[in-house]
Amino acid sequence: MLETDIFILGAGPGGVATALKLSYLGIPCIIADKAVFPRDKVCGDAISGKVTTLLNRLDPEILARFHASPFHVDVWGIRFLAPNESMLDIPFKSQQGRSVQNAPGYVCRRMDFDNFLVEELKQRTDVQFFEDTAVTQYNRQDDHWILSNEDGSFQVKAKLLIVADGAYSRFARQIAGLEKDNAHYAAAVRAYYSNVKDLSSEGFIELHFIKSIIPGYFWVFPLPKGGANVGLGMRSDIVAKKKVNLKESLAEIIENHPKIAPRFKEANLEGKIIGYGLPLGSKRRVISGEGYMLVGDAGHLVDPMTGEGIGNAFYSGFIAAEQAQACLREKDFSAAFLQAYDVRVARVLGSEMKLSYRLQKFISFPWVANAMGYIISRNQKTIKVLSHMYTDFSLREQLAKPLFWLKMYLGLDRKPNSK
Repeated sequence: MLETDIFILGAGPGGVATALKLSYLGIPCIIADKAVFPRDKVCGDAISGKVTTLLNRLDPEILARFHASPFHVDVWGIRFLAPNESMLDIPFKSQQGRSVQNAPGYVCRRMDFDNFLVEELKQRTDVQFFEDTAVTQYNRQDDHWILSNEDGSFQVKAKLLIVADGAYSRFARQIAGLEKDNAHYAAAVRAYYSNVKDLSSEGFIELHFIKSIIPGYFWVFPLPKGGANVGLGMRSDIVAKKKVNLKESLAEIIENHPKIAPRFKEANLEGKIIGYGLPLGSKRRVISGEGYMLVGDAGHLVDPMTGEGIGNAFYSGFIAAEQAQACLREKDFSAAFLQAYDVRVARVLGSEMKLSYRLQKFISFPWVANAMGYIISRNQKTIKVLSHMYTDFSLREQLAKPLFWLKMYLGLDRKPNSK
């Protein structure tokens, strides 16, 4: 039996972020994952600037290696399609002085990005990493955990368990009691296509608010070598209420939507359309307990508006590592002491996720999305204001307030801008 102070379950972005942070804090750990890397992970593949910010804080050389890699596309803005089929481009910040080092976001296949992180992890001599190891037994004994695979050939004794095994975490459901709540959960489908026409040359991702799928949205995210991650997501309670078949809806849009179908006429589907779940952070949950913390998707920390979870997984992983350091220092792994993790996650990520949930509900009606599109398309000032929304939290708060849009409407010249 292996023994460690800290065991990490899952080597996705949240688990690896935790292990890397622990290593840089001088704290050894053991981490295990059921997969063998590189492996695919169904996702929208969008990576927020949170990730690169945290990598840079950890070690600028890791960030430099990521920037030098050929497997990502820089994101410089969002292209919106409103329900009335008007198209709008919103750049992020200024387009001046652009460089790969300061892109606000990225798109990268999870097979490539997760493997990049795992390769970085393998360089850390104080991290023991076990692939192809499915830990399925979690037994709490006195002041420690006994963790093992199905047949007991892999066993670990640990004082602290950090759970980062994703949206379908067995531990989160069975031990931590995080039940699925369809009102705070999303379903999505993803497909990879090649030869999609008219992808943005400016590095814009596309979010299409199509009348038939609102309050869900259809996305097209550009990938290297002319590829695209294409998908459709919707809150699970609405999927159930409307009896939506997401795969069929995705195919219907690609085949028949007047603005989208022509772009896919000569496109090629690579592999299959695959579905997956997104546990949203729009509901406050208890994500720690006696001797454990939940990180990333296992802790239901996916952004309710965008569906992006990698950045929040990174943040929660770093916070978990620092809380683990405090546990070791104080020799206290109790549920009461670990509540500090919940408090800090709520402080760092909670306000943003609450706002995302408000924005999600705000644009859940086609007429709202159409009105927003009308105002933006006719007011150059609005576009300039919105260009800062990616990094300005106070601005995003304004977007959820009807008064903001009323002011923008009253400022219209009633003529489309020249853009």
